[in-house]
Amino acid sequence: MISLQSGEFLELNIKDLMISSERVAHVQIGNSLEHALLVLTRSGYTAVPVLNAHFHLLGLISTPIIMDAILGLERIEFEQLEQKRVEEVMNRSIPRVRIDSELKSSLDLLVDHPFLCVEDAGGIFEGILTRRSVLQHLNKHVRKLNRK
Repeated sequence: MISLQSGEFLELNIKDLMISSERVAHVQIGNSLEHALLVLTRSGYTAVPVLNAHFHLLGLISTPIIMDAILGLERIEFEQLEQKRVEEVMNRSIPRVRIDSELKSSLDLLVDHPFLCVEDAGGIFEGILTRRSVLQHLNKHVRKLNRK
């Protein structure tokens, strides 16, 4: 049986495992849905953070949200991609964690979300914490414990 009681894994700071904002694809609040769809397609992600001009985290935009926004009754209204803005359709209710939080505070959220947006106390976007990075670190920790 593996025990994580040492706290070594769970007491890690989110900052130690997150991907920095400089390396995360994102869109600005005033961008068109066409631009957002291009960013999503080029990056290979299904969702990216939405920021304002001061890098405050405001929400997420995803391919399904965009597709829903341009889906008409009888056809896909592609012309809406140029006309609609990200702020009109983005998801504002998103999981967020603070950069100075411990990892254990985010585990419940990572069960249901592939990544969490990380922000500082002022709401400035700092990066993302991915389920993948947490599982990779857990895997290393478990292997280390098994060697002992």
